[in-house]
Amino acid sequence: MKNFFDVTKPTLSFEIFPPKREGELESVWTTVGALSCLDPDLISVTYGAGGSSRRNTADIAERIMTDYGIPTLAHLTCIGASKSEMTDILDNLASRGIENILALRGDMTEEGTKDFTYASDLIKFIKQNYDFKVFAACYPEKHIEAKTLEKDIEHLKEKCDLGVDMLVTQLFFDNDNFLRFRDKIARAGITCPIDVGIMPLSSAGQLERMCKMCGAQIPAKISKIAEAYGHNAMVIKEAGIMYATEQISELLSEGVTGIHLYTMNKPDIAEAICRNIRSILSSLKVRKSENK
Repeated sequence: MKNFFDVTKPTLSFEIFPPKREGELESVWTTVGALSCLDPDLISVTYGAGGSSRRNTADIAERIMTDYGIPTLAHLTCIGASKSEMTDILDNLASRGIENILALRGDMTEEGTKDFTYASDLIKFIKQNYDFKVFAACYPEKHIEAKTLEKDIEHLKEKCDLGVDMLVTQLFFDNDNFLRFRDKIARAGITCPIDVGIMPLSSAGQLERMCKMCGAQIPAKISKIAEAYGHNAMVIKEAGIMYATEQISELLSEGVTGIHLYTMNKPDIAEAICRNIRSILSSLKVRKSENK
């Protein structure tokens, strides 16, 4: 199995999520099977707030590696966990051969915090006790709870200084916002490589929900697409594929070294986008390899 960090850049990775209920994994394997045919460099598996989806994360990540030979990234949240509980979780992931973890705070719960208050606490714990490669989230338009982008970047620098190996961005639709963010974090002394998170628009309802949840800005062009085609699921899906293709193509021309597609478990959309950008990715990989 290839090592994600040894792959010639730019890389292509996908995010999937486990089912909410135990015993409903068949749809996930259909998704994974379809995505594996696109030759991704990594597949990340999200982490539920509790119950079966939390348990399924490790099962799915392990099987993707063993059955498909694709590196995986297991999401891990720390809110409400004690050090003892986190040790059990991390020991389990390590025993399964999982090498990459996306360290997240998670949504606040009624139980509140235990031994971990911020993602930085989890990053520090992992780096002090384990050999995992640690990924961390970053927010080109700032975390929804942050007072300012500058303050958010200060917190990001703290996380990176603890030994973060890779950053993954929250979704965004305006490339200019990301490029300004990239310049700002470089000036702040952050040198971690960045996987750029792209979520293809597939419905007007999805757009509203996701942007409200994460605080992503909606450019006028996207608003017009949603307004014009929101009533037609097929048309808005195709428009979303075209927009994501244009967005990714521009980002690659700006030197982005990793594209991370939030697939929403819809492999047909990921396949269409990959078909559109594959020649660009291949040509950039060949160029980078020749220059080594």
